[in-house]
Amino acid sequence: MKNIMITATAESVEQAQALIDTGVDRIYVGEKDYGLRLPQTLSHDEINRIAQLVHAAGKELTVAVNALMHQSMMDSIKPFLDFLKEIQADYITVGDAGVFYVLKRDGYPFKTIYDASTMVTSSRQINFWGKQAGASEAVLAREIPSAELFVMAENLQIPAEVLVYGASIIHHSKRPLLQNYYNFIKTEDSVTKDRDLFLAEPGDPNSHYSVYEDKHGTHIFSNNDLNMMTKLSELVEHGFDHWKLDGVYCPGENFVKITEYFVKARDLIQKGTFTQDQAYLFDEEIRKLHPANRGLDTGFYDYEPDRVK
Repeated sequence: MKNIMITATAESVEQAQALIDTGVDRIYVGEKDYGLRLPQTLSHDEINRIAQLVHAAGKELTVAVNALMHQSMMDSIKPFLDFLKEIQADYITVGDAGVFYVLKRDGYPFKTIYDASTMVTSSRQINFWGKQAGASEAVLAREIPSAELFVMAENLQIPAEVLVYGASIIHHSKRPLLQNYYNFIKTEDSVTKDRDLFLAEPGDPNSHYSVYEDKHGTHIFSNNDLNMMTKLSELVEHGFDHWKLDGVYCPGENFVKITEYFVKARDLIQKGTFTQDQAYLFDEEIRKLHPANRGLDTGFYDYEPDRVK
């Protein structure tokens, strides 16, 4: 069995240290200009300090460079990439072909993880970016049923990351949709993630699609967050040994404690002693730590492929 790789987002220097102490393999961070849907955007100084902590612990640092790029962003990206080279970032996530071009043209040393969000749904697509752009890994869309995941696994030429805990993006628009709506109704409310805004379907009062706006546009998330604890053994059996935990809607100490359960599960799986009963016990504890206003499920995992349109 290959070693299972766990990546966890970090909202601060302090949380990064706590996550390192739990035993994660990679810390995932980013800043406001080039990173999408982060728990918190960090300053360059904070990212540098986290890089030092990560490397001192023998772990790896992934930095988000997965924004949808406009030409003005590409014109100013070099200083940021130079900064990432200076702090010896190990990986960056990339969703734009222009970034791949600049990396190759100028010989930047970091490895790349292809991250085009909901569009990454086929092994052929992933293998293309691995071969043509040199991507080392890819981030899978969250809407892929297990039946299709397992078929993909047979054809993948580079590792594919699955989200095992956290919120799933279902729509991203570069337009300021919330601000446009507030302008229309003539109000001056905030549009940031801290407001905990959500959309609900008229015929379903229980629907809760979290939404916020930042400089990259408007982000809308699935009704429930993912918790794949009870599916981990199946994922590993089919070769999915790169896991990500995303704390965008689970801040602070609770996210660290949730991460601990996934690290424990990882360690037990690698020892061959993880049972489904243990998975359900861990699942119950995670639900106690998860934000009370957010649901948890396994997303599209158990859907029949024909159900996903």
